[in-house]
Amino acid sequence: MKKRNILCAAFALGLVAAANAQVKFEEFFLPKTMRLDYYHAGDAQSEHFFVDEVIEEPYWAGNKHYLVDERPVGSHQFKVIDKASGKIIYARGFNTLFNEWQCTPEAKTTAKAMPEGIVFPYPKNDVIVEFYTRENSTGTMHKKFTYEIDVDSYFVRKSRPSLSTIDIHYTGNPAKRVDVVIIPEGYTEAEKDKFLEAAKAFAEDILGYHPYDEYRDKFNFRAVWAPSEESGISIPGEHLWRSTALDAHYYTFDSERYQMFEDYQRVLDIAANVPYEIIYVLTNSQKYGGGGIFNFYGISAANIPGASTRKTYSHEFGHLFVGLADEYVGGTEMSDLYFQGVEPWEANITTLANLDAKAWGRMIPADQRAKATDHSGWELNPQNPKSPDYNPKKPWSLGIYEGGGYLQQGVYRPWPNCMMNWFHRIDLYCPVCVEAIRETIDLYIK
Repeated sequence: MKKRNILCAAFALGLVAAANAQVKFEEFFLPKTMRLDYYHAGDAQSEHFFVDEVIEEPYWAGNKHYLVDERPVGSHQFKVIDKASGKIIYARGFNTLFNEWQCTPEAKTTAKAMPEGIVFPYPKNDVIVEFYTRENSTGTMHKKFTYEIDVDSYFVRKSRPSLSTIDIHYTGNPAKRVDVVIIPEGYTEAEKDKFLEAAKAFAEDILGYHPYDEYRDKFNFRAVWAPSEESGISIPGEHLWRSTALDAHYYTFDSERYQMFEDYQRVLDIAANVPYEIIYVLTNSQKYGGGGIFNFYGISAANIPGASTRKTYSHEFGHLFVGLADEYVGGTEMSDLYFQGVEPWEANITTLANLDAKAWGRMIPADQRAKATDHSGWELNPQNPKSPDYNPKKPWSLGIYEGGGYLQQGVYRPWPNCMMNWFHRIDLYCPVCVEAIRETIDLYIK
């Protein structure tokens, strides 16, 4: 109990700092959404933002008391600044598929652009939007783009949602809930019932995991029906292509199981039919695969046989909703995400560059810290999933276990295994991830 109190107190420090920066919603905003669409372009060494358009959407679902996120989270951040006063009135951290692509071999030889967008409450007065990007090799944020918006301009396009929506799990006022919109991909008009069954299962699977189960009455799950022309999902590695609503496909970045899509604006158009904060796409596929990007979107195959579907949902939701890092080794060519001497912003991994910056780091006994760079006992540890004595039900001690963030050495995680590691071997989150989830939920509902 003492350790948990220490951990909760550490997370609470971040909440207090964020609360001190808040502004009054009614002073600066109207209860609807402004969306700024742009193109994110460049290569491994360069980055550019090109404005597409500004859109007015009818709903705002976010917490009206938590508008400025001052936590150092995300590979990108955007700030909305009231032009007249110069005051920051909204801020969020986020990741994108584009910044993952920049860490691939392809980005070293070619340039590319992806459609993206950000959403925030509709300002009453003119604003300036600033974009920042984290430099992975140093961990510092750099301003990349500035755009001024005339809120009364007749060039602000009004969105007119027309798709049918279905309440999957509705518990109350969106401003006091975590609002998740579920979107179909690869379901034809005749497969609506199949999608709705998958959507219900998704909501129950997320809420069935601890600590989400403690907050069942603090989540809203809604579905938007957007059918595809053809059934199923494209699998380029098998020369199989389908005409679907979002053009999602496997083999993203040439990784067979990485199922994603590049046109984020298209999914925002669909999501705008309901009040939402979190976007999750369910694909009509039995092939294992999906992905989750912090404050961007999550996606998973909905028909994977066995228990893998619910575990995949929970793992990807950890990325999307909380910003938890992958704790496993290998599985990707994104080799330029984590650097020695730079502390990752994600709550559940460390390079030991600034261990005290992690709430769980301050709980590690001194003798455990001394062993942090000693790999000799890991292969013999019965908690090693590769060990013949491995027992996933045996309690583990919070510690420093090497391997994480796709790297065998130099990155550490707080538990031997967890839903953010090789989740096929375990069915729960570690204590650090549990507290990070609780902290994030509190930001949405309080």
